[in-house]
Amino acid sequence: DKTVSLRKDLSEMHEWITQAEEEYLERDFEYKTPDELQKAVEELKRAKEEALQKEVKVKLITDSVNNFIAKAPPAAHEALKKELDVLITSYQQLCSRLNGKWKTLEEVWACWRELLSYLDAENKWLTEIELKLKATENVQGGAEEISESLDSLERLMRHPEDNRNQIRELAQTLTDDGKMNQVICYPINALLKCCKYYLKLSHLCEVRQKSLEQSIQSAQETDKTLRLIQESLAAIDKQLTAYTADRVDAAQVPQEAQ
Repeated sequence: DKTVSLRKDLSEMHEWITQAEEEYLERDFEYKTPDELQKAVEELKRAKEEALQKEVKVKLITDSVNNFIAKAPPAAHEALKKELDVLITSYQQLCSRLNGKWKTLEEVWACWRELLSYLDAENKWLTEIELKLKATENVQGGAEEISESLDSLERLMRHPEDNRNQIRELAQTLTDDGKMNQVICYPINALLKCCKYYLKLSHLCEVRQKSLEQSIQSAQETDKTLRLIQESLAAIDKQLTAYTADRVDAAQVPQEAQ
């Protein structure tokens, strides 16, 4: 009766391991979309945790079989011992493979999230450029104010290419797995849109930079002219003040001073 009971426990555990292998290891997970990829990661994580929880049952079966073997004659437990060894090996392999497959998908999912974060940063930067272009469309003020606007635009345009390089590298990493080709369609298309939009904004920025440089030059020339006029007026005012102080007759004042 004890042997029958132990064999039943071994059989049930073997059956569970077989089902887990078919469900999570032999089945080809579909992840044509990011949502499906995330779902596969979560499903494998649950399977891994469930397998670890079965460790208690495997230990109980192992202890029961070993206790029986210690009391029964060799002829009665040789086959049972082999079944136990097979069970333990199968269980350990299942846990190892589940953990390995989960880690692989988890790394892919992490790579995907990182890719999206870089895309988001790139889009935010492009939005900042667009806003800066609008802000510098009609800059009011003198050469100093216009120069500050030009400097701020140039600083913004010095955005490093690290983001775009990272996006390309991460996309390449994902395409190394053929199954990910459909998943990365979105980021690849988004990157292409970013690049096209960047080229457009880059051209507009170049035009705006030249316009601001010309405005600065014009403002500087205007400032110079105004300064010369102010200096001339100051000199005339000083001369007139001197004439007034010396009580010089108006008829004796030079014509330009008059």
